[in-house]
Amino acid sequence: MIECFYDLHIHTGLSPCCEDDMSPNNIVNMAIIKGLDIIAITDHNSALNVEVTIEVAKNTNLLVIPGIEVESFEGIHLLCYFKTVSELMQFAKIVDDYLPNIKNDETLWGKQLIFNEDDEIIAIKDKALLNSVNLKIDEIINLTREKGGIVIPAHVNRFNNSILTILGFIPKDLPIAGIEVANNEELKDLNYYRIIRNSDAHFLGHISERINKIILPEKSLNAFFDYFGDKS
Repeated sequence: MIECFYDLHIHTGLSPCCEDDMSPNNIVNMAIIKGLDIIAITDHNSALNVEVTIEVAKNTNLLVIPGIEVESFEGIHLLCYFKTVSELMQFAKIVDDYLPNIKNDETLWGKQLIFNEDDEIIAIKDKALLNSVNLKIDEIINLTREKGGIVIPAHVNRFNNSILTILGFIPKDLPIAGIEVANNEELKDLNYYRIIRNSDAHFLGHISERINKIILPEKSLNAFFDYFGDKS
């Protein structure tokens, strides 16, 4: 068994609320500098910088989990993780189809940058990503699970976009793999869930230090999903 230090909630420059220097190489290098073993790229309602980040990390010891942060119809943020880029991109296409066709206003929300392996900007996402998709929380979870993925509600103890704020509770029968807690607050009434703590990094310096860890038999996608995979 090995200790794997992680940060499973990192945004790239594709997320309009993110700094423009959150590029694949910068993120991978900062994660390595900070001593992390596993990271996940989780941009808002899109996954267009995931594959390139995985490619950048291929010749390192850093494991990159394919991910996306989806905002449900109710306004709840959900971290969705997948075993393959292909499964993620199929899911992300559905998310994009259910995202309102509203043009992003860079002056209000920021740029939505798509990078190549050299951190060059190769495209700009035109559709505004900071919106709720027309899919309810249970629909998002079901679609994720159909693609072999898992779902973890994000920053449940934060006011904005939290399942606890919006619903007031977490339904006991909701097939989730755990919950994300935004800080070191102890949530004793929710300790029956697997709890993770991430940075929700929108700038390089905010990527987690070597603090939060999981114990795995090996550092691999299969071991990761065995650890987080729900049993329902």
